[in-house]
Amino acid sequence: MNLKDYIAKVDNYPEEGIIFRDITPLMANGEAFKEATQQIVNYAKELGADVVVGPEARGFIVGCPVAYALEIGFVPVRKKGKLPREIIEVDYSLEYGSNTLTMHKDALIPGQKVLITDDLLATGGTIKATIDLVEALGGVVVGCAFLIELEDLNGRDKIAGYDIKTLMTY
Repeated sequence: MNLKDYIAKVDNYPEEGIIFRDITPLMANGEAFKEATQQIVNYAKELGADVVVGPEARGFIVGCPVAYALEIGFVPVRKKGKLPREIIEVDYSLEYGSNTLTMHKDALIPGQKVLITDDLLATGGTIKATIDLVEALGGVVVGCAFLIELEDLNGRDKIAGYDIKTLMTY
């Protein structure tokens, strides 16, 4: 199955000159979504992941079915002000500013093998911040899995040294 057949190309979104890769057609097709999920499940099994971590919101979409299939936990990484209990946080730079990501302080057990999932590897800032949160809690990042990688944005450089799986590249 060619998963790229289920990715919509949207020109000039969210601004002029940008090509947006929309994963919603893939999610809407049960067979394609199952195939993409299974590929990441297989990767997680190879790595021996104990838990899946994903940044909001599309990291939830990718990571939750993987965790479910593996019968392991899923830990959400949220923007500041969204988690109700004691948190750790990390600030990171965006293309046009900065943001803060948070995780519950008790979300991981030190030494747990963590697979980080998201829909897209672009500049790598969100994933690097997620890695920093995981490692601050003593988790061991065994891999990072993405549906799509935008190679021209060099996100791999920001997370060099970590095992990376992408299902599609543009």
